[in-house]
Amino acid sequence: MDSNSQNEINESPQVHDFVHKSLSNRSISSSKNSGGHSLREVNFAELASKPIRHGSRGADSEGFSSSYKEMNDDDARIIHINDPVKSNEKFEFAGNSIRTGKYSILTFLPRNLFEQFHRVAYIYFLVIAILNQLPQLAVFGRGASIMPLAFVLVITAIKDLYEDYRRHRSDKIENNRLAWVLINEEFQQIRWKYIRVGEIIKVSANETLPCDMVLLSTSDSTGVAYVQTTNLDGESNLKTRYAKQETQVSHPESKMISGLIKCDKPNRNIYGFQANMVVDGKRISLGPSNIILRGCELKNTDWALGVAVYAGRETKAMLNNSGAPSKRSCLETLMNREIFFLSVFLVLLCVVVSLCHGLWLKRHQDDLDLMPFYRKSDYSGAKVEDYNYYGMGREILFVFLMSVIVFQIMIPISLYISMELVRVGQAFFMIRDDQMYDETTDSRFQCRALNINEDLGQIKYVFSDKTGTLTENKMEFQCASIGGVDYSNGKESVEDAHIGYPVQGGEQVLRPKMKVKVDQELLDLSRRKNLEEGRNVRDFFIALAACNTIVPLTVETQDPAVRLIDYQGESPDEQALVYAAAAYGFTLIERTSGHIVIDIQGDRQRFDVLGLHEFDSDRKRMSVILGCPDKTIKLFVKGADTSMFHVIDKSINSNSIKATESHLQSYSSIGLRTLVVASKELSPILFEQWQSSYESASTALMGRAALLRKVATNIERHLSILGASAIEDKLQQGVPQAVKSLRKAGIKVWVLTGDKQETAISIGYSSKLLTSKMTQIVINNNSKESCRKSLQDALLMCKKLGTDSLAAEINQLALIIDGTSLVYILDTDLEEQLFEFASRCNVVLCCRVAPLQKAGIVALIKNRTDDMTLAIGDGANDVSMIQMADVGIGISGQEGRQAVMASDFAMGQFRFLVPLLLVHGHWNYQRMSYMILYNFYRNAVFVLVLFWYVLFTSFTLTTAITDWSSVLYSIVYTGFPTVIVGILDKNLSRDSLLKYPQLYGAGQRQENYNKRLFWLTMVDTIWQSVAAFFVPLLSYWGSSVDGSSLGDLWTIAVVIMVNMHLAMDIVRWSWITHAAIWGSVISTFVSVMIIDLFPLLPGYWSFFNIAKTELFWMCVLGVVIGALLPRFAIKVVVQYCRPNDIQIAREMEKYGNSRRDSQLEMNQIFDPPSR
Repeated sequence: MDSNSQNEINESPQVHDFVHKSLSNRSISSSKNSGGHSLREVNFAELASKPIRHGSRGADSEGFSSSYKEMNDDDARIIHINDPVKSNEKFEFAGNSIRTGKYSILTFLPRNLFEQFHRVAYIYFLVIAILNQLPQLAVFGRGASIMPLAFVLVITAIKDLYEDYRRHRSDKIENNRLAWVLINEEFQQIRWKYIRVGEIIKVSANETLPCDMVLLSTSDSTGVAYVQTTNLDGESNLKTRYAKQETQVSHPESKMISGLIKCDKPNRNIYGFQANMVVDGKRISLGPSNIILRGCELKNTDWALGVAVYAGRETKAMLNNSGAPSKRSCLETLMNREIFFLSVFLVLLCVVVSLCHGLWLKRHQDDLDLMPFYRKSDYSGAKVEDYNYYGMGREILFVFLMSVIVFQIMIPISLYISMELVRVGQAFFMIRDDQMYDETTDSRFQCRALNINEDLGQIKYVFSDKTGTLTENKMEFQCASIGGVDYSNGKESVEDAHIGYPVQGGEQVLRPKMKVKVDQELLDLSRRKNLEEGRNVRDFFIALAACNTIVPLTVETQDPAVRLIDYQGESPDEQALVYAAAAYGFTLIERTSGHIVIDIQGDRQRFDVLGLHEFDSDRKRMSVILGCPDKTIKLFVKGADTSMFHVIDKSINSNSIKATESHLQSYSSIGLRTLVVASKELSPILFEQWQSSYESASTALMGRAALLRKVATNIERHLSILGASAIEDKLQQGVPQAVKSLRKAGIKVWVLTGDKQETAISIGYSSKLLTSKMTQIVINNNSKESCRKSLQDALLMCKKLGTDSLAAEINQLALIIDGTSLVYILDTDLEEQLFEFASRCNVVLCCRVAPLQKAGIVALIKNRTDDMTLAIGDGANDVSMIQMADVGIGISGQEGRQAVMASDFAMGQFRFLVPLLLVHGHWNYQRMSYMILYNFYRNAVFVLVLFWYVLFTSFTLTTAITDWSSVLYSIVYTGFPTVIVGILDKNLSRDSLLKYPQLYGAGQRQENYNKRLFWLTMVDTIWQSVAAFFVPLLSYWGSSVDGSSLGDLWTIAVVIMVNMHLAMDIVRWSWITHAAIWGSVISTFVSVMIIDLFPLLPGYWSFFNIAKTELFWMCVLGVVIGALLPRFAIKVVVQYCRPNDIQIAREMEKYGNSRRDSQLEMNQIFDPPSR
């Protein structure tokens, strides 16, 4: 993620009176992307119901401005400070009690059942169970018919109940924590759940905030407080928050604070807050720097006082506690299609049975009174009784419904439970994989969405962020261009790192914690105070040290005489710049709400912070106004070159500007991140004008955000360039090798970054994404028509180069496009042309793109192809992209946990994509595909055995197989082996899958699950059912064996047959697999024997009568051989004559590389040459 910091700071209360009287605390977001993009991620979710223009600048700006939404009376809430009763007199505010649990004792049963029956299959089985309760349709025992559905519902309910119990337990602990609240003019401890909006709360150091509260006062005399937001967004760096001077008190118990706060209504935007506060008749503007959110911890501050503005479920933390969006796997979607086919097949079977039954009734209508065992008349007793014959029409309908009941397991209800169990098992092994363990962050792979494991084996496109994803996001200052002179310090000259000037802090020496390489020439020049070049250098490094939101903290060392300065900030870029300034002797020592202290080569100087302008996505820069020790007022600005050169006065130092532009081009070409620094001295008149405008804008009730941007734009003009900085963000370990493997696997890697084009291209080369042999197509346009022409020219060139696979290998294309061009392409008629060209390219690099544009690029592919997409990023500006893709992966890196919290999976390094996709993704897809087809087969074969039996019993739906065997078939007899194989089986070893990435293509081509395989499975199922039914039937034809005995034989034979079928396809055997398969066969024998031991059940002692004959065992053997021999023969022929890639690689594993290595012919995917 491309990010900088986002913090807050105040201006000095000690400057001149004309400055102090109208200055107010100001929030600053110097983040280049984090601030604005984070805000937009929230709005992306909030605006989900609206059409989102991924490419428009309007959307970009809207995302920012709506984050700081303009407030009117209808959108505001009124809070009376220290008066909770009056604040909530309309009872419209939530209490502070939270509840994350879904159920209560009264609602658990109805709500849980309601949620479970959202699955149509469950409703189907419920209807069948109800039908079986009717006397006219009772085929199975009434209890037995309910068992399958009841089992699934109970298991799911127990899981949900346990999860909800844990949530309730956590809620209880949270709600009963204690906080100090001002009650009757003294602070008393009360439980969190009793806190009300409007109450004043006191929080001590290292305590957690119980609610969202506006900061009123702190133990620091300037009103500054430091908070850690780890519990909120995962970021561990300290952030600064400020109390207004009008409410700052040193002893809160002795002075009562009263007033009125008018703030926006509860919303999910954790980075936005807009309010006004009236204290003693004075209206004061409030912003994000003045609010502390629930879940934050107070650090390095003895105490802080605040008023509760949002409580309980209305706090920003709770509003954001919705988790990642639910996604459904591609395989499950295809499975639903096959279930529809099975449903149609089931209806056809029932229609056949009911129509045949109608024909049979027609033929035998004159014999129904005398026919034994039929329902029209009952002759079993002394008196002939009527069986309630309903006539032919109703009889046919009843037989149809009874057929549905008998053949119900054609739709495998156990498949849903099996899939959930398999996914849990797969997730366990992914989490425990040491090859995806990141030692630097001590983090393992996280599986946050269990329902899309198998999608990892079908990915065709990977959309990756650059900063923090491909790179480490650990910035190192490398170069600087000052006054048009290039000082390439770390690249050519000094090898030893400089730790900066030692700073005397009392009896101790203070040194920067991080070492930085310095350029000796630049270091010498910085000491020359009187020369013009020296003054430029000094101003440049003062800007680096001051124009940021870094908080300096001191850290103890083993040497008691030395302490280290640790610069805490949300942006690694800003940290690197401040450490660089310290290395050259410009050491930031202290930051308060109103001033900063910089030790300039041994001379400690204080600068008053008179004003700050936050970063926004329109300006793409930040600025600070400093009152300098020499009584001058200076404006320092830093930002992206694209925005800075528009506000720099080119009539001043034109040669320096040209030289700086050349240096920036050079820095970017080697992959460095650049910022331009400029300044301007403000006259008292100009400062007063700015001050007046700023005060009016910051206290405006309507249009505040737009007015503040206008004020910033007006002051940030006619700047004098100081120079430019260059920071290196190194590639993560193993990125080039990972990209190479992914491309060999047929996966297209697209990089979407907010960085400059030259930086992105350089990273593309170093990561092996781009090669010198690729033809690069660059689209950088400023109008729709120029974009149209560029795309048409690109498509024309594609046609000239050829479209076949051989031409694609020789003429590789790389598309490089910037965000400005995407403004005119996305959401317009040019999208189709972009898709057509981009899909033909081997590599796509998108530069200077906004978060919504990232999502738009993903949608470009996702909405036009069936190819699976994966997005990977590390920060808040990647959330839109992660949520848009079929699979979203968050990198738990330097930029907090916003991406992780929105993702389906999370890991520590980009290179872990290789084992995740090529190994676990391949295994998961292969296992789940086979398990689904196997479940269809095993249930269908059992139904067809029942169907064949119906054809020989006058279509009356009597069954030879007992009710309980029908119920236990999918659960006990054959269920467990399916789950074990789905978790443990491996068709290839990890080494083979990593050695030959082309093997991953099996998932992309859907070789393991498709219509052809489904129908072949059904044809095989029909044959096996014929063998399973007719071998015993013909063997016992004409014998005196009863139907129940034959039913036991069919049950045993089918269970052994389907388990042997499964055993034939297992590649990796283990003792668990053996135990599951053969244990299921044994459990079937035991269950059948137990069922036949009950005299009240039909078929009493049947198994014992038939199992003692040799014919029984010969039939079982004959069924297995007759049913599986054709399948075995076809498998041998196919694998020998037309082996696929997987089978060839498996043979290589088994027999080594000696004979088959030269014959290995996998689906070739062009391996791009190294640069």
